[in-house]
Amino acid sequence: MDKRVKKLVPPELASQRRDQFYADVAANALTIAEAVSAMRKISRLTQAEFAKHRGISVQALKQIEAGTANPTVATLQKIADIFGLKIGFVPREKLGSDSN
Repeated sequence: MDKRVKKLVPPELASQRRDQFYADVAANALTIAEAVSAMRKISRLTQAEFAKHRGISVQALKQIEAGTANPTVATLQKIADIFGLKIGFVPREKLGSDSN
């Protein structure tokens, strides 16, 4: 059994963190690594707990959070589902500003 004591987070602070996360996602202000790490921290779970909860390996989660993984869409969807997000194509910058 985990003997760490989880600090109680006031509901207002938890709500603010979730709201900021969703705002950052909408603004495309987070990398995948940052978003996954933020989701796990908002959930107040360790990497092992979060990985088990989402049905992925701890090693995969560590690599994703470190930005060194090449996760499948299915793996990312398993992670994103808990926050009601879906994986899709998004523009890197405002439309029309990228000549590629």
